[in-house]
Amino acid sequence: MAAQPEEAAQTAGLKHPRLVSKDMTATETKRNQGSDELPCRSNCASWKECFYEKVQQRSLNLQEKKVKMIQAQKAKEEKVKRREACDWLCREWFSDEKESLDTRTYLLDKLLPTLIPGVEKLLMQVERKNVLVPDKEPTKFDPITFLGEYLMRHNPQYDISTKPGPYLRGMKMVTEELKTEMADTAPERLARMKAEAKTKRKERKQVENMESEQKEMRKEALAIQFKEWTVDISGRIPVALIQSALRSFLDVVASAPMDVREAIYDRKLEIVDTLEKKVNIEEFTEYVRSYTEYFSNDMFQEILKHLRQCALDFQKAIRCDTWRQMFTDLFLDCDYGKVGLLDRQKILALLEEFYDRSPVSAKKRFCNPRQWPIIELQEIELADLWGVLHDEEVCEELNENLVLSQAEISKREILPCEPVGDNSQGSYEMSTSVSEGLLEQMDMSEAETGGISKEEKQAAESKVRKEGEETSVVKSTDLECSDLNGDIIHSENTSFHEDTKTERQTESASAEEEPLLGSASADYNLSRDEPGSEKQTEEEFSLGSEPATEINREKYHISSREPVLEGRLGEGDKWIAEATNMLSGPTPEAMNVTSEDRVVADMDVIASKQDAPVAEAVKETAARKESFLSEHSGQFGQHTSSETRLQDKDLQDQSKGLAYSDRQDSQAEAGQEFELPWSGDLLTFDLSFKYSSYGERIPEEWICENIRFADLRPIMADIQNRCTSRVRSAFDENCLNLPQFVQLMETFVGQDISLPTVKSLIEFIKEEYKQTEESKIEQLEKARRTSRLAQRKLLLEALFEKWDKNASGFLDLKEVDAVLSMFKEGMEKEALRKAKSHFSLRYPQSSRVEKLTQKAFQTFLELVASEFTGDEDEVIDNIVEFLTTSVERSWMECLQSLTRRKWLHNIQQAAETSGASMEPVYKAVFKALSQDAEAHGDNKQISAYIALLEENQLSPERGQILLHYVACTADDAPYVLNQILYKDMKGVSFAAVEEGKPIHVPRVQLHGNIHFWNYDRPVEERRGSLLVLPLQDAHWRVFGILGLDTLRDQSEKTIFLTHEISFCQGVSLAFSKAYHHVRTLENVLQMTLTALDWLYPRVPSIHTVITYLVEPGKDQTCDYALRKMITTDNTGQKEIHTSAVLFLRKENLLRDYLFKCIDTSEVVRTSVCGEYHIAVPLRDLSRQALGLFDISIGHHQKLPPHERKDLQKMLKVAQAACCEILKTPSEETKPTYVLEAEHVNLRHAGILFHRFMLQDLRECVQKLNAESFAEMKSYEEPPALLHNIVKAVLLLFNPKWKGSEKIESWSQCVLNLDDNLIQEIYCFDPTASSVQVQGELLLDCIGGVPRAEVWQQGSVPAEYLYNWVHTCLSLMEMTKSLQNKKAPAFTSKV
Repeated sequence: MAAQPEEAAQTAGLKHPRLVSKDMTATETKRNQGSDELPCRSNCASWKECFYEKVQQRSLNLQEKKVKMIQAQKAKEEKVKRREACDWLCREWFSDEKESLDTRTYLLDKLLPTLIPGVEKLLMQVERKNVLVPDKEPTKFDPITFLGEYLMRHNPQYDISTKPGPYLRGMKMVTEELKTEMADTAPERLARMKAEAKTKRKERKQVENMESEQKEMRKEALAIQFKEWTVDISGRIPVALIQSALRSFLDVVASAPMDVREAIYDRKLEIVDTLEKKVNIEEFTEYVRSYTEYFSNDMFQEILKHLRQCALDFQKAIRCDTWRQMFTDLFLDCDYGKVGLLDRQKILALLEEFYDRSPVSAKKRFCNPRQWPIIELQEIELADLWGVLHDEEVCEELNENLVLSQAEISKREILPCEPVGDNSQGSYEMSTSVSEGLLEQMDMSEAETGGISKEEKQAAESKVRKEGEETSVVKSTDLECSDLNGDIIHSENTSFHEDTKTERQTESASAEEEPLLGSASADYNLSRDEPGSEKQTEEEFSLGSEPATEINREKYHISSREPVLEGRLGEGDKWIAEATNMLSGPTPEAMNVTSEDRVVADMDVIASKQDAPVAEAVKETAARKESFLSEHSGQFGQHTSSETRLQDKDLQDQSKGLAYSDRQDSQAEAGQEFELPWSGDLLTFDLSFKYSSYGERIPEEWICENIRFADLRPIMADIQNRCTSRVRSAFDENCLNLPQFVQLMETFVGQDISLPTVKSLIEFIKEEYKQTEESKIEQLEKARRTSRLAQRKLLLEALFEKWDKNASGFLDLKEVDAVLSMFKEGMEKEALRKAKSHFSLRYPQSSRVEKLTQKAFQTFLELVASEFTGDEDEVIDNIVEFLTTSVERSWMECLQSLTRRKWLHNIQQAAETSGASMEPVYKAVFKALSQDAEAHGDNKQISAYIALLEENQLSPERGQILLHYVACTADDAPYVLNQILYKDMKGVSFAAVEEGKPIHVPRVQLHGNIHFWNYDRPVEERRGSLLVLPLQDAHWRVFGILGLDTLRDQSEKTIFLTHEISFCQGVSLAFSKAYHHVRTLENVLQMTLTALDWLYPRVPSIHTVITYLVEPGKDQTCDYALRKMITTDNTGQKEIHTSAVLFLRKENLLRDYLFKCIDTSEVVRTSVCGEYHIAVPLRDLSRQALGLFDISIGHHQKLPPHERKDLQKMLKVAQAACCEILKTPSEETKPTYVLEAEHVNLRHAGILFHRFMLQDLRECVQKLNAESFAEMKSYEEPPALLHNIVKAVLLLFNPKWKGSEKIESWSQCVLNLDDNLIQEIYCFDPTASSVQVQGELLLDCIGGVPRAEVWQQGSVPAEYLYNWVHTCLSLMEMTKSLQNKKAPAFTSKV
């Protein structure tokens, strides 16, 4: 059967015409005309469509026939070639001679194809007639005539050529080759195009081969990189972990071009909220390669380094997860009453005791429990915060410099023959703090043995040092051997303080570059320019720290002094060395057995006698590890908690009391920790979720009362569903819940502590944390009371919503009072009157407007219950029961109320997730109004708009205030948006503003005082209803209006009903809360910008500061998100993120420290991707985290002491200013105004930061007296900086003294340093209008002075005065900038 035309077209590689829809644009039709497809049908007549179908069918048939013919001809030619090969004798015509090229081409193309067959025929005829036989008579055969006849008969123009022979076929091919040599001809151009295509094809093939090789190389590199990750017992890692690493890589390449960053963005990563989905090495390689396929070599190198760093971070995360699980078990053991709380002050006291009893070397790794961040900034005295550095802090910085210099000396002593620039062998330099390690060993031994005398300690150290000098290649320099703590620390006599900062940065950077086994960045290098050697970290060889999880397989050079130190380390390190040799094979150092054994034998004499039992313990540990591995070798898929059980067993075997293991035991336990396979799960990753309800107690009587309040149970369930998750904990200075306790312990131990030390700490706290029966009972009562208050709040909220059936947001005070007066048949009227008087004092505005919000309603009932006789809880329950039975609601009314409250909740949720933007709030408001008009308003078509009151600075003669229309529905935007309504214009909006009550105009066409913004609307169509509602804040002050009209609705019933007006009032109240929430966030961000401007010039060691805000989830099941708001780089440049940049917990496993900070509302310190971070929460009034500062200090583990103090000042003042900002929209509290600028301009968020700083400095200066200036007065010629500070202070009070003797002469200046000056400083307001000081005068005195020079003076008054002058200067400049800004207007009738 013949194929159909469509099928034949498909087999021949043809394309059917694309049938385009009739609504194709003219541009698309024109564009399709130039394509290789047949023209398509357009919007034509029917006869054209029929004609088109016929032409299309014929075209397809002809094309199919032509294709078949060409294919048959080609097949025939191929068959002839296979049967009879071409005669290549004709290639003699082909030569490189250019002069005869045209002639030869012409002959071969035009003449010879006909002449050669004729000559062949002629020769055959001659042979047949024997013309050339000499004995035969001549014939009449004429060769010329025969050839002429043949040529005429076979003229190529008229004759069909016969079958060509081999010679002709070869000549045809030669002819085609000659034609390609002729310039500017079609065959030459075609040949050139074919050659170019062939070249490009070859180049493309080469590129494909290179890409294939590169692909394989990258796969190998990723496979090697996979080995750096900590895998579970089945050899897999979680997919969520890889996704988190890829997401965090975008932050690393933030400065890269956008097209490079889009290589990952083009393929969106899926969100995996579980660690159960895992990949093996092949799946990992393919997964990562799919995202890095188009990366350049340099970018691929960067992501390899990033993945390596993420692998290191994950190893730390696993170790910290083990510790956190141990701390969790400790909390559960110490929580005797199971109330979910521990005494914070008692825990801090125990940490201080443990810290004091720890050896000096261990103290360096702990976080001081008497300092921030263990204690709160509010718990630090102002004198300590704003004063000069203490001796301990100065010594701390000097000791850090000594350690850095000693590390350099140790390098020169230990590595005298260190190769330089040898990158080919991949050798690693050893950067060890040997002296510190020996001291730590001695300190740990001292802690165990009960203490060693100082003389014995010094003798042992001198002996070790003497033997070390004998084996050292380089002669030791002249060193000092003294320390404030009694330890011996080597330091050069030469000065090294000049390069302290540089050395600290170098050491910190080298400490982060830990070489790992099979490092992908070391083994795979496409650019071939990466160094092949790195420094081993100090952690691998320092005592008490954890050994590296991956053992270095590269060769490294060790001088002759290292075996001495290795011998001192004991059998524990021998076991680790044996494990290293087993994995990596023999090293060059292992060949030199004789010298090492001799040195080890010498050092065994010096070693402690306790080494024998320790060695036995190490062997036992090794045997236990082998048995564990053999036991689990065949159980790859089984998920157990064996690691946790083994740790618990070790905890039970650990000796009680505060004792430290020696070096050998520490190394053995540390090795055991990392040799155990990972179970495949992070047990404490979701700690806040897992224990969010731990300790909650529901009283038994409340279970019975659920039956008592059956009508309120559905409402209570709906309220609980609308609440956000309880993951975030509020900070309490007196108690700690489980996540807070775990975070506090993790902050105290840091990241470089050993597992035995952690176990010792746990045993110490478990033994020392005592709780009496009285405290247990007190905690239980407190927990019960807290639970009861929470249930009471939920019960009263449900009662309020039952009364507020139309979701108006408030109740009528008179109505509630009238119903309560009937309680107990009117016997409690006197108590009710007293409660009302107390309520009037607490809520004066609500009493005057006679409206009760939800919070005011709850307070009112609690005041009423407190005046009644009997138990307060029982009285409240009786009142709730009485009020519940006083109102009756139908099922439809309950359903309507439930639906409306969901819409109102969406408005508040839009504000909380808007990122300080009002656009989502406006959309939510208009959506709620439209939905209610459609569902409960007979499907009305409404227009809505919002106008805010502003101060009239454009035309003051038209009124002091105006209404600015800032939002409206989409259809009304051309007419209403950004319009201004003045007081002298028509309208009822200002009447609603002044009265503070809604105004409803049922028929606008009959009113006569309505202002229509749409002038194009005909007069006869101006029909409908108008509703104007005042927007009021928490103090019932009007700040705008919400308007609705039905002019677009052509139906007859367009009047707003009572329940619709009530709901619109609820919408206006919800918008008011949302509006002030957004404005509060804006003020917080403005205050943050001011704080960062103050911080950066003073703390240059900070690399970046990222400010996040918390966005709560939709309900209890949804986790919150973090929105990135402000990013500040190391130069102080700020980027305000207008687009949403959200961080979810399940997407950022490697940045979970941000969520730990929010969960616990505590400071978190950690290292991520080689940089140290400090996450500091910014708390709200309930002391939950509302945002956080993510402060990166680069490779510095700590900030310098003076910079750390300035950071603490900024954080303390920022928290105080944030709390003051949050008080503004509260109906219970009023903001406090201290400065004159705060009374004049209400937009004082920027001023608040400096105002609180000024208040702190006032209190500090007030504590000074005349004697405090004694040191400053003692100078005859003071330092120039000190003199300039005093000059700036005096110029603030007396600007006319500029250049006079009173400030230029020091003897005259000191006369003003008295109690009067202190009083003037305390009362001085730099924002007052009477202050006429120019900022240039102050900048001439203290401008451009480095912050470090001030604290180096060591003068407390100078430190106070310097900061005070700078604060005054900032306030004066900010006041000038705010004078010309518009302020929101408020009006109130009360």
